[in-house]
Amino acid sequence: CIFSPFLGEYGRAVRQLSIKRVKIYELQIQFYMAQNQMLKSIDTGLQVLEMLGVSLATEVNENSFSIQLPSLMEVENTPEMTDPYQLAALRILTSITAPAYTAKPEIVPLIVLAQIELSTQYGYSALTAFAYAFYGVIACNSCGDVEKAYHASQLALKLLDRFDANFLKCKVYNLFNGLIRHWKEHLNQVFQTFQESMQTGLETGDIEYAGYSATAYCASLFLAGKRLDLVEQQQRQYIDLAIKIKQDYAIYYIPILHQMTLNLQEGGDRKCELVGESFNENETLPLFIKTNNRILLFVTYLSKTILLYLFKKPQDAIEAAGLAAEHAASVLGMVVYVAHNFYYSLSLLACYPQATEAEQQQYLQIVNENQQLMGKWASSAAANLKHKYELVEAEKARVLGHPLEAMEYYDRAIANAKKQGYVQEEALASELAAEFYFSIGRSKFAQIYLTQAYYGYIHWGAKAKAKDLEARYTVIFEEVLNHESIYLDVYKTRTSTTGGSAIVLDLSTINKASLALAEEIVLDKLLDKLLKILMENAGATVSCLILEKNGQLLIEATGDVKKNEVVVGLSIPVEDSHLLPISAINYVAITQEVVVLNNAAHSGRFSNDPYLLANQNTSILCSPVINQGKLIGIIYLENDIANGVFTSERLEILKILSSQIAISLKNAILYDKLEIVSQNLIQANQQLESYNLTLEEKVVQRTVELQDKNRLLGEQALQLERALRELQTTQTQLIQSEKMSSLGQMVAGIAHEINNPINFIYGNLSHVSDYFQSLMDVLSLYQEKVTSPIPEIQLLTEKLDLEFIVSDFPRLLDSMQIGADRIRQIVISLRNFSRLDEAAMKSVDIHEGIDSTLFLLQNRTKGKPDHPGIEIIKEYGSLPKVECYASFLNQVFMNILSNAIEAIEESFGSALGAKDPSRNQKGQIRISTQLTSNRLVEIRISDNGIGMTDEVLHRVFDPFFTTKPVGTGTGLGLAISYQIVVEKHQGQLSCISAPGRGTEFTIALPLTQVMLP
Repeated sequence: CIFSPFLGEYGRAVRQLSIKRVKIYELQIQFYMAQNQMLKSIDTGLQVLEMLGVSLATEVNENSFSIQLPSLMEVENTPEMTDPYQLAALRILTSITAPAYTAKPEIVPLIVLAQIELSTQYGYSALTAFAYAFYGVIACNSCGDVEKAYHASQLALKLLDRFDANFLKCKVYNLFNGLIRHWKEHLNQVFQTFQESMQTGLETGDIEYAGYSATAYCASLFLAGKRLDLVEQQQRQYIDLAIKIKQDYAIYYIPILHQMTLNLQEGGDRKCELVGESFNENETLPLFIKTNNRILLFVTYLSKTILLYLFKKPQDAIEAAGLAAEHAASVLGMVVYVAHNFYYSLSLLACYPQATEAEQQQYLQIVNENQQLMGKWASSAAANLKHKYELVEAEKARVLGHPLEAMEYYDRAIANAKKQGYVQEEALASELAAEFYFSIGRSKFAQIYLTQAYYGYIHWGAKAKAKDLEARYTVIFEEVLNHESIYLDVYKTRTSTTGGSAIVLDLSTINKASLALAEEIVLDKLLDKLLKILMENAGATVSCLILEKNGQLLIEATGDVKKNEVVVGLSIPVEDSHLLPISAINYVAITQEVVVLNNAAHSGRFSNDPYLLANQNTSILCSPVINQGKLIGIIYLENDIANGVFTSERLEILKILSSQIAISLKNAILYDKLEIVSQNLIQANQQLESYNLTLEEKVVQRTVELQDKNRLLGEQALQLERALRELQTTQTQLIQSEKMSSLGQMVAGIAHEINNPINFIYGNLSHVSDYFQSLMDVLSLYQEKVTSPIPEIQLLTEKLDLEFIVSDFPRLLDSMQIGADRIRQIVISLRNFSRLDEAAMKSVDIHEGIDSTLFLLQNRTKGKPDHPGIEIIKEYGSLPKVECYASFLNQVFMNILSNAIEAIEESFGSALGAKDPSRNQKGQIRISTQLTSNRLVEIRISDNGIGMTDEVLHRVFDPFFTTKPVGTGTGLGLAISYQIVVEKHQGQLSCISAPGRGTEFTIALPLTQVMLP
């Protein structure tokens, strides 16, 4: 069986003990996972499950996974799980699924089946959504049943809605998008939901799965063929996020991909190694091996495989792919698993002609096995995989001597990669086709494919790869580029003049143009800049931008190089204009195809257009602007000087810029609409003010009424401002409150667990003392009456050293009494600090809270080798009890005292580095309390630490402001403390400080709290 509950009274006792501690174990599991100690987190989870009476199955077979899934309708009516023990077990099973998938994937199916069996027997819970999502992963990757996997994931999404389980959304979305969805839908579909997953994870505190979503998102971006400049930007952003949320897995994973992206963009002598700005394989691989993090090992070797293959080192790529294959089981279902299959096959086939006969057989066997899988996958996800399968088949046909079959497969792969938007694989297929045609002596065909590959890599943003092609085909590229009358260089602008016009494809210029368009949001300014950029880069003398508005095409802007002007804001219907070839414009609007006329006046299709007949134009280009499949505008360019100006190269420039043009236009149009709405609101407001003034002049009697309304509006504005301020501070409160709540619960739990046994020990010490005294009385009487004991007793007495025991045992009891008192004091301090039973406001002894906090911090105030201890000086006044939230005030004391200790420690560190003898003095923290004349309790906490500058002092209570290094402080402690004192207790919190003179915080609290309305 998969799980087996313990029976009898002993079993119930074990379960009762375990359920009280399960929360602590869950925190421990999360801690191990955050530290990348996956095996420890798994072992801890399995131990907790044993205590809860649940054990995983030891034997499973194929039938174990063939379970009958419910319909989407049935999940709505299944009863809900209520048993607390089974809910606890389900939580633990859920928490160890991810680390098991990373470090021990063989037990993942057992964990998931246990979750589903628990849910089937005891009812559904929100966590069942996670179980079904993971079952979908297993069904997809272990059983190959994509349809069943997809249905299981839909059940998971349905359960998310049923239980409104927002806290699980990040997990379920991550599993669905990262391990199931791309086996059925286009990879482009995952990006938006991955971002939703990350956002939800951050909002709900599920930073572990937010990290997983970030890694899968970055991998998918790269493998989907998105532009590398955008990919690199996103990868860098999510590296920063991973560091901020302290998820080691993502901190290591994303930089691997980032370094691969940088190598493809920048190249260099070490472009085939993962060594550079973001990642260093020489330093990090040993760590991955030591921690047995198989996913990180796989991704590292896969990234090396891709780089080595693309930069024409296939033998080394085979070695790297073989190392990745050893860890492939850990990434089953991920998009990187498919990439490994693809590049491994291509690397083997690249080395096939030079291999020995035995190696060729081995290579071909691996390729055939890979292709069997790829073909099966492509049957359900053709958009992502069909062109990959076809490209490997083309390469296989090449090495096996089937040229006609190879030609067919190369063209299919290129066409399907282009159709699905896989730019990098379209370029790769073109490059391999070029190599094939060179090998059979058809250099003209080869040059066409090679040029196509070159442009593809440039469009992808792989400048290093494009440069590599130039280096390997120097002569060919010179011939091709001279034939086209252009010179292509990724890094420099070079021109070649034909008929007096400069033809340049300069990526640096294109990037600048794209950025210039992206920076502009005002529509008129954007149109002005857009037409100037287009005329400059495309060689046009006249330009026009037409926008679609409410089903009508309107001319919004025109440009003329001769007049050196751009006119915007026209809004002239196209059909009313005599400045354009209407037939060509309508053709583009209907077909959404580009029209290029090199000798427009003699163009067959549009030669009867009145505009063309009247003007005898030479070169015309008309291109649609499309956003999300919808026509939003048309770009019209004209050159009335020369024929053939709008070449394929200039058309390529326009294509590269087209996506940015569409996005910028859409944003600018939206902004323009918002501006119009804003202006309308301003005008309406001005009219309203004018109307009010007129009424005031005519009806003096209503002045008081209007003033009252204004006062009411002011109060509402203040309330709104207060609400906004509270909303802004919610984030800080949530983070710190959750942290302190968890700490308080853990402290209270520990104190409770320690308190029972120590009370038992403490209570029995007096009985032990009495019993010992009674034994001593008996012994004394025996020694008095029996003057000559038998030899055995005398021998044993000497052996045990009875006199020492009699003299030492009372001292032993005394030391036990002192130890027990000490432990009781610790427990009292822990319970006093947590004060979980005092969530409501009540009267407490402030000194007791300060002393408890100092007790918990005493280890930090002791002397250390690099500096003496910190002296605590208490100057307590006579205070009555104060009405307050005790646990919150303890949090304030903890924050201020911790900062004081850190300031003193920092001053010792600074003095040590500067060899300042003045800092040999002992650190001091002075705490004074008094009752002021206006019945306020004043608490002053001062230190002789390093102090603060005026700039720091002015921002000391600002949320997220910290002077600590990145990753060591949140900047929330004093901000939360300020809110607790000022807003929650109607008190005052102030600070005075100066560099080298220490810091003093003053807390002023009223004796009693007045409830605010």
